[in-house]
Amino acid sequence: MAPLTITIPHQLTKAEARRRIDSHIAELLGQYSSHLDHLDHHWTGDTLDFQAGVMGMTITGKVHVEDQAVRVEVVLPWVLATMARAVTQSIEQEGRKLLGKLP
Repeated sequence: MAPLTITIPHQLTKAEARRRIDSHIAELLGQYSSHLDHLDHHWTGDTLDFQAGVMGMTITGKVHVEDQAVRVEVVLPWVLATMARAVTQSIEQEGRKLLGKLP
C-alpha cells in the first residue's frame, strides 16, 4: 500500500517542532506501551524514522520536519488499510494541537 501522507502546517522553529514531537512520543509510550509490541524511532537530521508493532502487525513511517510544515508518512499493513481515513484524520488533528502556538 502507498503511504498515507499528512502535511501539518506550523509556525515554529524546526528545533521547537522536533522538541514537541519527541515529547509527544514519550507521552505515547507512557500511555500505550502495553498495547505496543515495540516502538523503534530515531532521528536523522530533521527526519524521524519509526516502526511500531501492534497486535503482531508492523506500522512504519517517517516524520519530516520542514520550515513551515511537518510531513508525516505512514505505511499501514493491509489489514489496517481500511482504517486509513480515520488514521489520517487522527494524525492531522493531534498534529495540529501539538504544533499549534502556545497560549
